[in-house]
Amino acid sequence: MITLYHGSNVAIDTIKLDKCSPNKDFGQGFYLTDIEEQAIQMASRRVRISGKGEPVVSAYIFDENLLNDVGLRVKIFDAPSEEWALFVLANREAANTGYCHGYDVVIGPVADDGVAFQLERYVRRLISLETLVEELTYRKLNKQYFFGTELSISKLQRL
Repeated sequence: MITLYHGSNVAIDTIKLDKCSPNKDFGQGFYLTDIEEQAIQMASRRVRISGKGEPVVSAYIFDENLLNDVGLRVKIFDAPSEEWALFVLANREAANTGYCHGYDVVIGPVADDGVAFQLERYVRRLISLETLVEELTYRKLNKQYFFGTELSISKLQRL
């Protein structure tokens, strides 16, 4: 079992996927981290961005053995790679392209502001995909957990 954290500017009693922001790294879904401090920082950021609410961190338990369950479609990116970069770009552009992957759970590096800068350089053709991945390989990127379907959400137990 692993404890995962979600930072927000509101208390989340029930996870509603339609309320989740679209065009994120792994698509529209519920994002968590295994680092409580990261969730606290995200909660404070959400308050600053929205200009309302209070920082709230919700904790959940997830059985990692379920990642091997054939009933869940899972994608894991262990580190930045060409596949990961293209996946993130496709999800961030989904509003324009209609892209939608078929995974219930996606785990991989967070594309923070520094990564977003490098992705933008790639999109503008200022660097190659190979250079993009090389640049990202040297960054310490925290892991994020994406739960994008009702099935996956049902596997989270609120603490």
